[in-house]
Order: sequence, then C-alpha cells, then structure tokens
Amino acid sequence: MIPKILIVEDDEEIAILEKDYLETCGYEVIVKNNGESVPEMLFTGGYDLLILDLMLPGRSGYDICREIRDKIDIPILMVTAKTESIDKIRGLGLGADDYISKPFDPAELVARVKSHLKQYERLTAHAASDGNAEDTENVIQIGNLRILAKSWKVYRGNEEIKFPHREFELLKFLAMNPNMVFSKEYLFETIWKYDYVGDSATVTVHINRIREKIEEDSKNPLIIETVWGAGYRLNL
Repeated sequence: MIPKILIVEDDEEIAILEKDYLETCGYEVIVKNNGESVPEMLFTGGYDLLILDLMLPGRSGYDICREIRDKIDIPILMVTAKTESIDKIRGLGLGADDYISKPFDPAELVARVKSHLKQYERLTAHAASDGNAEDTENVIQIGNLRILAKSWKVYRGNEEIKFPHREFELLKFLAMNPNMVFSKEYLFETIWKYDYVGDSATVTVHINRIREKIEEDSKNPLIIETVWGAGYRLNL
C-alpha cells in the first residue's frame, strides 16, 4: 500500500518542491495551503504522515497539532522558517515527532519522511502482533501505573492513558530497564534510530509529555527522574 502524505504549507514553491520530491519516491501526496479543515481531513483521509508548517493562514500548525495529537497516531513533521529553540520546543511539546527548519535540503526531508514511516510501520506492526494478553510477565507495575508491554497500553488505576507510539516506546524502554541512567543521546539513537544527527532536546520534550501523563506532579517527578549531567532514570 502506497503511503499517503498530507503537506500543509502556504508557500506554493516550497509545497511544490516537497510534493515533487516525495512523489518521485513513490508516495501519494496531497497539498493544502491553509490550516482550515486540516484536522477533519486527517480524521477521515487515511493519511500516514503529516508535514505541517507552523505559520499558516486560517489555523496555525500549533493549533492543528494540539487538536489532533492525541486522536491520530501518525508521524508529524513540523516545517518552519523559525529557528528559535522556543518554537521548536513548543512544536515538539504539542506532539510533533520531528522538526526541520527552512531552508532545508529536500533530500534530508525525504530521508526523515522515510525514517518516520519505517519506524511507525515497525511500531504499529509490533503492537498488532503482540496481541492483548495481559499475563504477568508482560505487565510492568509502578505504583498504580500499569504498563502492558505486549498490548502497548498504559493504565493509571482503571483509566487507560493514551500514548502515541513514540512516547510509548520511550516509556516502555525505560520501564524495561529500570533504575538505570540513560543519556538523552543514547535514548535518541535507541528510540528514534535516525541515520542523521538528531537533537536530543526531542527526548527532553517527549519525557516531559510522558511525565504529564503518569506523574502525580510532573514538576516534581518521582517515576522518571532527571539525573543531572547524565540523563534519565525510571525508578522502580
């Protein structure tokens, strides 16, 4: 099945360039030049990946990402002319998987798209093949938090907490390697598996998103602890 990609970009030249390169690689590509009705398109259009500009007429990329992230689990690649760290962190904090700044090499964009699609395909296949068995060896209990490693589900008490695949894989990795410290760089290489130099700030933002879902007080986390100068540790 041919992957279907939605590009939301108001700069026509950039949108055409992105579309041409991706179509050359065999992807089906749809382009929209404003943010209006994008969530509705994503909810019904069967897209496999979203390339989303931040500054859009109608509805910003930030607003779109905020609305769809916990409802649709597909890779979101944000594209923007802004280079300030705060914009990057804000986009990642709203659930984007990756971030690329204009101007960019189209070949790098294609490489990132391929990487995300491959990774999400692997994660989705893994989740589906693991089934829904909740036997003892596949359940990690941390206080009232229950992580079902095989069915890719997380419960706090009896309430299920929704996790995009990338966040779940990061949480699962830490939970299956408790009381060990992992650097941001190691986690990035292990979970994201990119063949280009990544930004470990991505890990920090995803850790913060996980903490918001599992910690009683995300500002003073007890489950996922920051070990200053070294990395992160899940306490079990």
